Amino acid sequence: MEQAQDFLDESEAIYELVKDLSDEQMEQVTGFKGWSINAIIRHLHIWNMAAYWSLTDPEKFHAFFKEMMTGMKEKAKKGEKSLRFFEADYLDNLSGTPLVETWRNFYQKMTPEFAAADPAMRVEWAGPSMSARSSITARLMENWSHAQAIYDVLGVKRENQDRIRNIVMIGLNTYGWTFKVNREEAPQPVPYLKLTAPSGAIWEYGDKNTEEKIEGLAEEFCQVVTQTRNIADTDLEVSGPNATRWMAIAQCFAGAAEKPPAPGTRVMRAA
Repeated sequence: MEQAQDFLDESEAIYELVKDLSDEQMEQVTGFKGWSINAIIRHLHIWNMAAYWSLTDPEKFHAFFKEMMTGMKEKAKKGEKSLRFFEADYLDNLSGTPLVETWRNFYQKMTPEFAAADPAMRVEWAGPSMSARSSITARLMENWSHAQAIYDVLGVKRENQDRIRNIVMIGLNTYGWTFKVNREEAPQPVPYLKLTAPSGAIWEYGDKNTEEKIEGLAEEFCQVVTQTRNIADTDLEVSGPNATRWMAIAQCFAGAAEKPPAPGTRVMRAA
């Protein structure tokens, strides 16, 4: 599965971003719900482990998920409703360089397992089961999207690669989900996409003759569907009511409906 290599390459790019950060820098608060860089890396590591267990040891995955649900309820009683509080306890507040190296060692361990797996193999997850290919692609998407908050707080311009096409596809394939989770009927037709890849290639999806269109940089489309940017903070050209509504509420990840960040709140800090 080439998606496994894409996941590894993206993880390595994030590692290069954080590997030399000091303990103080790792505690910087990012634009993602006030999470620190440490909290984001813990989150990525824990759910990488969960994905690995779902592939290699389903019983361990189910035990972890049960522990997580119980732990979240206990945290909520204390007013600690964010997942990051459970995750910090689960990893004994692992932080800084030891956290970064633990995270890296694990994603390097899990990648060959996914690369060798049958892409169509079903694996368990928090919601419905999914294919192994979808599982590792989802890990790529989540690692990429959460890392945007780290790039932003450090004032580092991200150099994306064409592997983000995986995220474009997730965004497009969750068109119907976006409306469903917001309790709306998905309007038809699905907008035509004309996106410029990091390499300069043009990616096109759908019927170009429709008046429903979204055109611009692929990375900005990915930012909107992963809710790391408000559509108003991009240069995407959006035409038609279906496309306009989609970009206003786009959500390519599972869970309850989430509101995109307000305009101007998720931007890159000055270096």
